[in-house]
Amino acid sequence: MKSTARVVVIGGGVVGVGTLYHLAKKGWTDVVLIERKELTSGSTWHAAGLLPLFNMSYSVGQIHKHSVKLYNSLEAETGQHVGFRQVSNIRLARTKDRWDEFMYYKGVADTIGITVNLLTPAQVKEIWPLCETDGIIGAIQHPDDGYIQPADLTQAFAKGARALGAEINRFTTVTAIEQTPSGEWLVKTDKGDITCEHVVSASGNFARRTGAMVGLDIPVIPVEHQYIVTEPHPAVQERHRQGLPEMGVLREADSSWYLREEAGGFILGPYEPGAPCCYLDGPDDQSEYELFQEDLERIAPHIETAIARVPAFGEVGVKKVYNGAIAYTPDGSPIIGPAWGLKNFWLNEGHSFGVTAAGGAGWQLAEWIVEGEPSIDMMGVDPRRFGPYASRGYLKAKNEEAYRNVFTVHYPDEERAEARPLKRAPCYDRMKALGAVFGTVYGWERPNWFAPQGYELTEAELAKPDTLVNENHAPVKPGEKVREKWSFRRSNYFEFVGREARHVHEKVGLLDMSAFAKYTVSGPGAAAWLDGLVANRVPKKPGRMTLAHLLTRNGGVRSEFTIYCESPNHYYLVGAGAYERHDFDTLQKLRPRDGSVDLQKITTQNGVFVLAGPSSRDLLQKLTDTDLSTAAFPWLSGKAINVGIAQAQALRVNFVGELGWELHHPIEMQNTIFDLLMDAGKEFDLKPFGIRTMDSLRLEKSYRLIPRELSIEYSALESGLDRFVHPNKGDFIGRDALVAWRERGFKNRFVTLEVLDVTDADARGNEPITRNGELVGRCTSGGYGWRIGKSLALAMVRPDLGEIGTELDVSILGKPHRAMVIEESPFDPNNERLRA
Repeated sequence: MKSTARVVVIGGGVVGVGTLYHLAKKGWTDVVLIERKELTSGSTWHAAGLLPLFNMSYSVGQIHKHSVKLYNSLEAETGQHVGFRQVSNIRLARTKDRWDEFMYYKGVADTIGITVNLLTPAQVKEIWPLCETDGIIGAIQHPDDGYIQPADLTQAFAKGARALGAEINRFTTVTAIEQTPSGEWLVKTDKGDITCEHVVSASGNFARRTGAMVGLDIPVIPVEHQYIVTEPHPAVQERHRQGLPEMGVLREADSSWYLREEAGGFILGPYEPGAPCCYLDGPDDQSEYELFQEDLERIAPHIETAIARVPAFGEVGVKKVYNGAIAYTPDGSPIIGPAWGLKNFWLNEGHSFGVTAAGGAGWQLAEWIVEGEPSIDMMGVDPRRFGPYASRGYLKAKNEEAYRNVFTVHYPDEERAEARPLKRAPCYDRMKALGAVFGTVYGWERPNWFAPQGYELTEAELAKPDTLVNENHAPVKPGEKVREKWSFRRSNYFEFVGREARHVHEKVGLLDMSAFAKYTVSGPGAAAWLDGLVANRVPKKPGRMTLAHLLTRNGGVRSEFTIYCESPNHYYLVGAGAYERHDFDTLQKLRPRDGSVDLQKITTQNGVFVLAGPSSRDLLQKLTDTDLSTAAFPWLSGKAINVGIAQAQALRVNFVGELGWELHHPIEMQNTIFDLLMDAGKEFDLKPFGIRTMDSLRLEKSYRLIPRELSIEYSALESGLDRFVHPNKGDFIGRDALVAWRERGFKNRFVTLEVLDVTDADARGNEPITRNGELVGRCTSGGYGWRIGKSLALAMVRPDLGEIGTELDVSILGKPHRAMVIEESPFDPNNERLRA
């Protein structure tokens, strides 16, 4: 075994070996893999080997697409059989909501180049003659999908990696991982030590134990997954004798199972409620090729629905029941990317569909390590999307929830209920009493919208389908009312959001944004450091602020901050609450180590209220002796003010495009300020509003979000950030690459679209945009603008199609709609209301 290497990969499953292979393919051949037992002896060996391209996540969709493409050529490259059967995959829809999900997904697939066919029940019967099609309203088919032999795939990766010079050490146990004073890693094993520059943790069921060696609480806990392998069936065998094609992978999503052929019989894999987490402390040291006791009673309802759909399945005996561990995260997506707080320590963990993701995950992680950046936007799988709140108890609840929801309809407005409420601002109970319907971001509870007192939906209004998987609303506790129905279309809260939007526009509203991430940057080097960090000019004068973007080294957009100068060399930064760990880790790793800059995360020290609307000045003036006139307190400035007996940093900025302030206040004073505002606000008809209203209002201002309109895949100038980017101010991260990108030409242009002839479904993001049948762009966000009365979409399109008045087509849930490029910020384009 080598004593030095450039990279050490820990874990010999398909994900770890796939990562090793891709590092070697990138030219880093001085790489070593360590596996405690035999390759594939963890979860890989018992995986069913399916390759589902279906995924609502842009990041995961790209990863899965790359994997399937790679697996087509890997055998020819390595000479190692991989057992790839490209038999297609059919997903059945029994309900209108399921069909909406499939149509939304098809839009996602179209934008990233995945082929999806639409099938009628008769066509399903033709492809799958053993399938009963009663109750099916349609299906989608991935012709490029299928399954593979996981062990053979892993061995192909291993053979390919070894051929390029990589080293694989089996039956070698990592006992400790230490970082040396020089910054290198020392990986200690029972066969000797390896000094390396980078470590990749791809240890699957052992992820938490590997993380603990370096002080990481990795948000991964496995869940038990069962599948049944049957004896052969004569009808399947007869098809083989006749040389007929394999019927492919069949998924009845509304009954939460997959079924495929296997050796003349079948494999059935359900995703059932009640499947428990396992290996909470990691597997036993001697664990190898391990299975758990099967529990057929738990999956009995799924077996029954499978027999009803494919009667032949009930006519054969059971050969084997596999019940093995599959790694899960709270949202069901893997964690791929840099670990927080550590230099050159990388995670490729939490793969619930590891065989499908292994190729793409290894591809992107290798790019990230070797070239410094991935080439696709990985925010959806970045390990730092979870914070310290995602610890053991939280993970157990959320990972079991993620497992049982694999096949549920993934509504865009879905808010899952487990492990909630967890993080609550002090005003939570007050907001709840006013009718708040909460959502969650980064563990925080935030009002999404407000329901009238006593409001509830009837069973008839919910109209839940008669299927095994049929929830279309959040579960409620005893005595509580169902107030929201989830949908891909305009749901019951649509009009209530409209009322909130009009109220903010006409009077005044209050929004809790305490989940904002907040940081302080101070010290003699603070101004200079920030100026070299972001693309905008950093304010030097106390009381001034700016919106600034941290770019990637390639000129894309990594993070966005409001930067407020409180005093000389003392700055207050506000960022997206969802990316607190990501942004803080990024800043921390870039911070100079000479003591000239102090960086602190203070999110939980400050609450934030947004007070917005034409009456906001008059209301706030009743509570403060600070002059709030435009002359004394202009737009994009801030001051420390009193709010009655309390205090706040009042920043004259907001994300809704109305006159207003963000009131950043000591969290312990929040309820005092809330009560003062509500009491003084009676005169002005102050009402609270929620995040969904904010989103509607920001669309009318063409305000961008990460990772939608702003992404590492788009240059800052493609995203229309020209007024926030100053290449002539001096050097900053990504400056030269951005200038070079501009010189060689852009592939995208940010636009605002009015979508026409919309009746009950607006764009939400990821819808394909076409011109004369040709794909020319994708929506990044969408919704209804209540102040201008138009259905809107923000989008990236081909540059020549970005001129005002250009007509395009946007497909929403499979239906084409005419759309027109309109001016940016269609509401108040000159910011007269903001500056009032």
